[in-house]
Amino acid sequence: MCGICGFIKFDQRASGEDKMIVDKMNEKLIHRGPDAQDSLIFENVALGFSRLSIIGLENGMQPLYNEDESLVLICNGEVFNYIELREQLKSRGHSFKTSSDVEVILHLYEEKGTGFLNDLNGQFAFALYDKRRKVLFCARDQMGIVPFFYTKVGETFIFGSEIKAILEHPFVKREVDPVGLDQVMTFAGLISPRTMFKNIHSLENGYFIEVDDNGTVAKHEYWDLIYPEGEMKMNGKPETYYVDKLEELFENSIKLRLRADVPSGFYLSGGLDSSMIAMKVNKLVPGVEKEAFSIDFIDSQHSESIYQKLIAKESNSRLNQKTFFYEDISERLQLSVYHSECPIKETYNTASLALSEKVRSNGIKVIQSGEGADEFFAGYVGYRFDKMRQMNFVQNEATPEEEKLRYDLWGDESFFYERNFLDYDVTKRSLYSAALNESFDEINCLNHHVINKDRVQNRDILNKRAYIDYKIRLVDHLVSDHGDRMALANSVEARYPFLDKELIAFSTQVPSELKLNDFTEKYILKTMARRFMPKEVFEREKFHFIAPGSPYLLQKNIEYINDVLSYDTIKRQGYFNADEIEKLKNTYKQEGFTINAPYETDLLITVITFGILLEQFFE
Repeated sequence: MCGICGFIKFDQRASGEDKMIVDKMNEKLIHRGPDAQDSLIFENVALGFSRLSIIGLENGMQPLYNEDESLVLICNGEVFNYIELREQLKSRGHSFKTSSDVEVILHLYEEKGTGFLNDLNGQFAFALYDKRRKVLFCARDQMGIVPFFYTKVGETFIFGSEIKAILEHPFVKREVDPVGLDQVMTFAGLISPRTMFKNIHSLENGYFIEVDDNGTVAKHEYWDLIYPEGEMKMNGKPETYYVDKLEELFENSIKLRLRADVPSGFYLSGGLDSSMIAMKVNKLVPGVEKEAFSIDFIDSQHSESIYQKLIAKESNSRLNQKTFFYEDISERLQLSVYHSECPIKETYNTASLALSEKVRSNGIKVIQSGEGADEFFAGYVGYRFDKMRQMNFVQNEATPEEEKLRYDLWGDESFFYERNFLDYDVTKRSLYSAALNESFDEINCLNHHVINKDRVQNRDILNKRAYIDYKIRLVDHLVSDHGDRMALANSVEARYPFLDKELIAFSTQVPSELKLNDFTEKYILKTMARRFMPKEVFEREKFHFIAPGSPYLLQKNIEYINDVLSYDTIKRQGYFNADEIEKLKNTYKQEGFTINAPYETDLLITVITFGILLEQFFE
């Protein structure tokens, strides 16, 4: 992957002092790029780059230039179809200086300006400076796998792969965005462009920005997941057509994501999605022992070791298991918050952090991971509940006020997503301090933009939920704070075959009955898996691992957790109601108390991780 950072000054040229600033910013990204660091100062521009060497090992250091050096590029990520693009560009007269995959970006820009982004199949966030136009062009990939953050302070535009780099610039103030806090309290996590830092923005997936020499920042959408309107029917095509096409796209996606000049491996949970990747990797790379990595939990209730070992054997892979002890949660929780740069609502990030440690300790830089299948092929229980409601198996009573809120959010007063939000407002307000409650209407994230509801209106109910899950759960949580951040914390690049843009585009055309067949989730994936996987895996019940949360941490009487949740600390920070937090602590500490996740919310884990965030970045 890599790390990028930099800034543009609109009122003066860059100086030697600016070189020191960008170098400090770059140092904060060294975990993303430990192999080499460099910075560049020219005109009014400062750029920093930290490299994780994966493709073009000998000559792929950045910044990169075009033939006449009128364009300068720093890029975090990979362009997987670079070989095909490179040959096309060469045939049209372009000259390449390196064997780096991202050099194609420069030449595509020469030909098409900003109109080339959908030619790229990859995961990327880049900053390209056009010296002739005096414009900085920045983009984030279609699925938002790679992060990109930015802010404008006075006459300076500042950007970075992670917020901690931006905070090193002396112009940037550290202020909590309470709307971001409410977003985390309400949904799975943050939703771009919102961050936990006031006036620091996350560029949305499928967007680019142009910053001109006058300081104007113009943002544009170039891609989104567009589902057809109406119900998704078979339309005369047989089931085998869709299964064949999906398998072809899935296999090609993995083939592209195996491109690397360094050893790679894959995560293996023992579930359907990661097992499918393992079996396809074995088909594409036969006769060679692969590297598989898994977390094994110490108690038999949560261990999936039997399935991990089965698939490792079937895929000719060496299984590198990391035994995860629950004590590891408290030991890694602070580090996981530091890299996430936001509060987290579950402790599973600590297991992901331990897993990437294992990968890196084995000398592997690239890993394949199975995120995305649940969102695009109806893998969550919510899809079944939607169907039950349609069949009147489940009643979902809502007040007129709740129905109005649903319409405002989703354009559909009958669509139930996760909870009744007005009821939950009562819970949130009981937790918030008097100061936050005084401005509750302002900080309530439901009163701010959540999604483009035009993209879900008049859509099949299954596709409606898929779009909302993709925007609210997948992009900025599962492949950001849970994926990119936990992998790159240990200098490991995670790649996601199910998030290939061609595969995702095809998923919008798959009939709903092939995603949720009767009440079988991910029906088409399971049908495809029958062709090449042991039945013990594709026939097993879906396994939901929920890592122990705040009750476990409180019952273990961990000193720093007690400090974060102390009455005085909560009172002094001023975000939560210290008396209400005390009541929750007393309840959660009771022996035998548990939370029925995911149906009940662990309220205190957000309070704990927000407190850790405050200590790390704001105090």
